[in-house]
Amino acid sequence: MIYRSLGRSGLNVSAYGLGTNSFGGRADEQTSIAIIHHAIDHGVNLIDTANIYTDSNSERIIGKATRDRRDRVVLATKCALKVGDGPNDEGASRFHIMREVERSLARLATDHIDLYQIHTWDARTPLEETLRALDDLILAGKVRYIGCSNYAAWQLCRALWISDRRGFVRYESVQPAYSPADRRIEPELVPCCVAEGVGLIVYFPLAGGVLTGKYRPGSPPPQGSRALTQPQFAKRMNEQNLRLAQDMAGLASEIGCTVSQLTLAWVMQRPGITSALVGATKVAQQAENLKAVDLTVPPQILDRVTELSAAFVAF
Repeated sequence: MIYRSLGRSGLNVSAYGLGTNSFGGRADEQTSIAIIHHAIDHGVNLIDTANIYTDSNSERIIGKATRDRRDRVVLATKCALKVGDGPNDEGASRFHIMREVERSLARLATDHIDLYQIHTWDARTPLEETLRALDDLILAGKVRYIGCSNYAAWQLCRALWISDRRGFVRYESVQPAYSPADRRIEPELVPCCVAEGVGLIVYFPLAGGVLTGKYRPGSPPPQGSRALTQPQFAKRMNEQNLRLAQDMAGLASEIGCTVSQLTLAWVMQRPGITSALVGATKVAQQAENLKAVDLTVPPQILDRVTELSAAFVAF
């Protein structure tokens, strides 16, 4: 396994991280626990979840799976998205953060969260309030490091400036979507992170399944795939994405690997990337994807992936 420092911190996280938004949903509890144990046994130490995933079942399952191996994992979770119908059931206010961290700690069956992330930008709450609350959680020992998710470059820069000015702990990571089919973070967010020493933990590195090779132009999606079970993913099945997947399948065949393995190898080697979060609904699926960590891809193949996906830098 490859390990990289998270931002400017001394915390080392695996370049291949485990994404868990299917645990307790498309993957039942027994399968999810098996996937977690397999990941840990193969060197994956970053396990990322959120308080809202599968109605909080993801956190609960992770807590059960890691209870006897807590010292081997970096647990990352998030708050800020809507968890109920009350007036304070979403956002990055002190009220919401303090309440949700206690709930996550209980579900995760732990006394601390290694990386606590604000799930999305909250325009209604002053950043000073959010960062002070997170700073207090670190002082209280309930959180080790903090990060954010789905922040634009200017939002991250503003947060770093406030932390510096006020003496608060700073975000060590940001979590955006990134894949050959979605390279929108490259013009602004990636240079910002490289310059400021902020780690990039990216989700959807396989473009929500588009770059796995299971979707083909002119063919219906496989039974049980997210394109059928989660309609919001159907919009990814457009001609441009499927053409990219087909082109990358050709490159993968040249070097004897799967499209998923080539895609993940490309993502993990991109400038500024700390870790790629990869989900799984079967142990066998994860075992195949993990081969991307040790995959040696000729530079010319990586360059061709970059060229094929150039149109996805801005779209």
